[in-house]
Amino acid sequence: MKLRDDPSACPSVWRCLSCPPAELRLDLVLSSGQSFRWWESSPGAWTGVLGGRVWTLRQDGDRLWYTVYGEEDEHNEEERDGCLPEAAKLDAAETDRILRDYFQLDVGLSALYRAWGAADPLFRKVAKDFPGVRVLRQDPVECLFSFICTSNNHISRITAMIERLCQAFGRRLCCLDARPFHAFPSLSALTGDFFRGLWGPRAGWAQAVLFCADLRKGQKPASSQHQV
Repeated sequence: MKLRDDPSACPSVWRCLSCPPAELRLDLVLSSGQSFRWWESSPGAWTGVLGGRVWTLRQDGDRLWYTVYGEEDEHNEEERDGCLPEAAKLDAAETDRILRDYFQLDVGLSALYRAWGAADPLFRKVAKDFPGVRVLRQDPVECLFSFICTSNNHISRITAMIERLCQAFGRRLCCLDARPFHAFPSLSALTGDFFRGLWGPRAGWAQAVLFCADLRKGQKPASSQHQV
C-alpha cells in the first residue's frame, strides 16, 4: 500500500478539521515524548497508529488534514494512484470523533494560554515559541507500558522499544511503502517473559514492566491470600 502524504494527490480519501496552529501544533505535540507511535513520514506529514488504525496527519493553515488506511485483509482491489475504493473508506463522523478526542480539541487551548500567561510571566515568555502544545488522550494500556519504558531512556530508544513490542505481539494493520504497522498489543498478549527475550539486561529501568508482563489477564488472587 502506498503512503499518502499530500491531500491534493487524492482528495477523496482525506478529511479536514478546523484547527488553527494556536490550538494544535502537530510538530511540537507528536515529537514531545508523550506518544511513541508517530514518525514524520515526509516534511510536515506525520504517520502513526491510533485506535487500531494507521493515520497520516498534516496541517495546512487553520486546517488539520488526515487520512486513514484500511487493513490489509479489507482490500480485494488494488489502489489506484494511492486512492482506495469507496468500500474501504471509514465512517467520517467516527474518524473525526477519534481525532478530536485524541487531541482533546474540545478544550480551548488559546484561552488557557492567555490565562496561564497572565498568571505567570515566565510562561507568557516561553509560550510564544511553543504554541498549540496539548496533552494527548491516549489509550490507558499503551500509555502505562510506554511510561514504564521511559525510565532511564531517551525518546529514540523508547520509540524503538515500543516498536519492537508492537511488531512482536501487536496485530498487523497494514504495510506502507514496505514499512509494516502494528496495533499496540492487548493485555492478553502481554504475557510471559517476552521483555527478557526482547531486551535482556539492556532494558534499563524498563525491567519494572516484567512483573506486569507475567500477569495473566483475569487472573484472580488465591483464596488463601489476605484481602486488602
